[in-house]
Amino acid sequence: MKKWNFRNVKVKKVSIDDLDDRLLLLNLGITQFLTVLIGIILLVVQEQNLRGLFPIKLPDMVLWGGGLALLVMAADFLVARVADEEVSDDGGINEMLFGKRKIWEIAGISLVVALCEEILFRGGIQFWLGPYWTSILFAAIHVRYLRHWLMTGLVFSISYGLGWVYLHTGTLWTPVIAHFLVDFVMGCLIRYRSNKLDDEEEEEA
Repeated sequence: MKKWNFRNVKVKKVSIDDLDDRLLLLNLGITQFLTVLIGIILLVVQEQNLRGLFPIKLPDMVLWGGGLALLVMAADFLVARVADEEVSDDGGINEMLFGKRKIWEIAGISLVVALCEEILFRGGIQFWLGPYWTSILFAAIHVRYLRHWLMTGLVFSISYGLGWVYLHTGTLWTPVIAHFLVDFVMGCLIRYRSNKLDDEEEEEA
């Protein structure tokens, strides 16, 4: 029987320059699938009902979700105004993900990410750890923002806010709405800036 020589197995570090659009979307799809799968497994172990996490509570879920989203976007805008550009630099991932998308594609990506991550973090992990330690974990997995304390603190605060509005309103739709709105608006802004830069380059050419 042939034996594997694991010493010959090499892991290659992949940079943003090595990613094409297809590989980026594939990576996103696999990541979100694993995220929601782990979330659902946690819910089963905890004997929680997935449907029970999503009661419709109007207007609270819209008001609190939309309000938190506005607060997050205001904080992000403030950081962008007062801090160096390198502070919020994510290595170009968001630019590559959203820069050339159509609006409906940005909406679809934002909705999938919001649902998958909130099912795992607010639905599953927060049930065991509470909002504080869940937010520590949430900030830790966003490794591209760990290079600066300001962005780490912002991601932690956003996660804690998502956990708080979930507890306050009693429906997972609230953090999903907030998460979706933040990602969607930011994605649209990235797309707008990318298109504007392309137009300026064409005019100079």
